[in-house]
Amino acid sequence: MSGKINHTTPLQLSVIIVNYNVRDFLNHALVSLQKAMKGIRGEIIVVDNASDDGSVEMVRKRFPAIQLIANASNLGFARANNIALRRARGKLLLLINPDTLVQEDTLRVMMKFFEENPDAGLAGCKILNPDGSFQLPCRRSFPTPWAAFTKIFGLSALFPRSRLFGRYNLTYLSPDETYELDAVSGSFMMVRREAYAQVGGLDEDFFMYGEDLDWCYRIQRAGWKNYYVPATKIIHYKGESTRRSNVQEIRTFYQAMHLFVRKHHGSSYLFAMFLRLAISVTSRLAMGKAFARSMGVAAFDFLLVDLSILLAELLWFGTWLRLPMHAYPIVYTVPAVVVVTGLSAAGVYSRHRMSASRTIVATLVSFMFISALVFFFKDYGFSRGVTIISGWLSIVFLPSWRLALRAVGKTTPEGRKSLFGRRTVLVGTDASAQELLRRLRTRVGDGYDVLGFIDVNRKKIGEQLLGLPILGSVDNIGKVIHELHVSDVIFSTQTLSYTDILSVISRTREQTVNFHLVPTTLEVIIGKGSVDSLDELPLVQINYNIEKTGNRVLKRGFDLILSSLLLISVYPFVYLKKRIRGESGSQFVIKLPSVFSGRYSFVGPPESGLHAGLSSPPRVNGVAGSSLYLGKPGLTGLIQLQGSRSLTAQEFEQYNLYYAKNQSVALDTEILLKTMVQRKAGRPETASLPEPTPPVQRAPRGKGASTAVGVSARKGVS
Repeated sequence: MSGKINHTTPLQLSVIIVNYNVRDFLNHALVSLQKAMKGIRGEIIVVDNASDDGSVEMVRKRFPAIQLIANASNLGFARANNIALRRARGKLLLLINPDTLVQEDTLRVMMKFFEENPDAGLAGCKILNPDGSFQLPCRRSFPTPWAAFTKIFGLSALFPRSRLFGRYNLTYLSPDETYELDAVSGSFMMVRREAYAQVGGLDEDFFMYGEDLDWCYRIQRAGWKNYYVPATKIIHYKGESTRRSNVQEIRTFYQAMHLFVRKHHGSSYLFAMFLRLAISVTSRLAMGKAFARSMGVAAFDFLLVDLSILLAELLWFGTWLRLPMHAYPIVYTVPAVVVVTGLSAAGVYSRHRMSASRTIVATLVSFMFISALVFFFKDYGFSRGVTIISGWLSIVFLPSWRLALRAVGKTTPEGRKSLFGRRTVLVGTDASAQELLRRLRTRVGDGYDVLGFIDVNRKKIGEQLLGLPILGSVDNIGKVIHELHVSDVIFSTQTLSYTDILSVISRTREQTVNFHLVPTTLEVIIGKGSVDSLDELPLVQINYNIEKTGNRVLKRGFDLILSSLLLISVYPFVYLKKRIRGESGSQFVIKLPSVFSGRYSFVGPPESGLHAGLSSPPRVNGVAGSSLYLGKPGLTGLIQLQGSRSLTAQEFEQYNLYYAKNQSVALDTEILLKTMVQRKAGRPETASLPEPTPPVQRAPRGKGASTAVGVSARKGVS
C-alpha cells in the first residue's frame, strides 16, 4: 500500500478479508496482498469473527497499517463482509478469503480488466488448488433445476465436457479463456462500487455458503455483467473443503441452495421439493459412507481373527477340522466378536484409528477374556493351545496391516506424522532456504525427508549444500519430482516471487505432489489446508512415553518376541557364515542375543551417544528436573537413520527428545522398516555424534521466551 491515505479522496481499491481461526493462512495472505498492493492507492480491511487462535493479535503486531475490525462473536461471512463494505472507500471492492495467495500482478490485472470493460459489475480470476489443479467452483451457473440435478446426482462429474451435463461448473468451457458467466467463487470476487451501490451488500440470511451466488445473481439482474478472468491466478488452500465430505457441511450447503431457490424462484414448488429431497438423501449417504468405512475396518479385523484361529488349528493339530462340527459356528464367531468389541472400546475405529499400540493391548485383553470364557464354558474348551496360538497370531496380524498402511504413507497415527512417504525437496538455495533446512532437521515429528535443493537456475546443479545435493532448477523441477518420486515440494517465498511460485505449481500440476509455502518469517509451512509450525517455542516438561511403565513393558515384549523369531530363523545362518567364512556378518543380526538378554533394544539411541547432545536435564519453568531416561541402546534408531551425516548437538538432542516423547511399538516398527529400506539402498548406518558442547542457548524471541530444554507443549518437538 502507498503510504498514508487521504481520507477525503476515493481509493482505487478496497480489499476485504473475513477471518475465523486461520491465523497462519491470514498472515501469508496479507503478505502476498501487500506485495500486490504496491503502487495502488488502496486499503486492506480485516474483519475477525471472534477468532481464538491469536489472529487479532497477529494482525495488530505485524500489520499495523491494516484496518482491523474485531467482532465479539462469529457474525457469519455475509454480515462480517457487510460491516467492512460500509467502511470501504475504494472504487473497486475485493472480497477475498484469508486462505488464499495472490500473485504480484493479480490486483493490477483485475483492475485493468474493469477499466477496459465498463459493463463489468463483478469478476473473478482463475483459482488453483494447492496441488496446481483448477478449482471448479471459481466459475458457475446459477442452480436451475437441471443444473442442480446434474450436480447432485454426479452427471456433471461423469460428463464434464458435455454442454448438457456440465453446466453447473461450466466444465465444457476452457479455463484459459475470458467469458461472461453467472457466478464466481466467493473466495475472490471483485465488484465495481456502482454495482454494490445499486444492489446493496451480501444477504445476511446466508450464514455460510450461497451468499456469493446470491450476490452474483442480484448484480446480474441489475443489468451488470459477471466475468471470469483467467489472465491472473491465485491459490485457494481450503479448496479441498469444497468437496464437503462432512455431513453438517453437506447439509448447510444444500440448505443455502434451498434458500437461494426460495428467494429467487419462489414459484418453483417442484424445484424446492427436489432440493429438500436432495438434502435428506445426500446427508444420509454421507453418514452411511462414514459408518460403512468403520464397519469395513471392523469386518477386516473380524476375518483376521478367524484366520488366526484357522492357522492355530493347523499348527497345533497338524490338520484342519479336528473340532466337532457343531462347534465351528461358535468358534469362528464369538472370539472375533469379542476382539472387535475390545478394539471398538479402545477407540481403534473412532478417535484412535490405526493405533497399533492400542490394537495390541485391546487384542491381548480380549484374548485373556476369551481364555476365561473357555475355562467357564468347557464344552468349547477343546484346546488351550489353539487359543494361545490364535491370540498371538491376532496380536501380530491386527496391528501389522495398520503399520503396513502407515509405512506406505496411506495413513498416519494421531499426534505425529509417519516416517515414510514425505520425500521432500526445497526450492531455493539462499540463506532462508538453508535456515529452513536447519529448522526441518530439528522438527523430527513433521516427517519431511529432505532429499536436496532446487535452485533458481542450473549453474550449481550437482554441488553440495549443507550435506545435500542441488538436484535441479525450477526449469526441470518436474523431471526431478518424477525421477526421485518426490511427494512434497517446499518453496521459500524469499527466493521466488509469488508469480514464479504459482507458475511452477501450474506447470507441474500433473505430478502427484504436495506443494508448501514458507512465509518470510520462517515460522510455518503452509500447504493443502494444513499448517506445520517451524517456530522456536518455549519448552516445558511433559510426560514422556519412554518413561511410562506400560510402554516399557510393551517395548520389552516386542524385543523378546521379535528377537526370538529372528534368533530361530536368521541368526544361525549368519553366525555360521561368520564362523566358517570369517565374515563379519550383519552387526544387526550378530547382536540379537544381546537384545534377547535385555542389554540392547531393537530401537534406541546409539550406545556411544546414549546421553549425547543433552545439554542439561529437562526443565520445568526454569527448574531442573530429573535426567531423561532414553531406554537401552538400540541396534537402530532415529539418530542412526541419519546415516553418516554429522549432527549438531541441538539436532542430536531433538532426536532423543522426540523419541522419548513418542516412543511406541508402532514408532519402533516404523524405524525398523525404514532401517531395512535404507540398508537395501546402501546408506551408511551410523550418524556422527556431536562433540561435547556447552548448554545450548537459544536466542529469545520476545518477552518471556524460554531457553529451557524439553519438549514443546504443542504437537511434535520444536
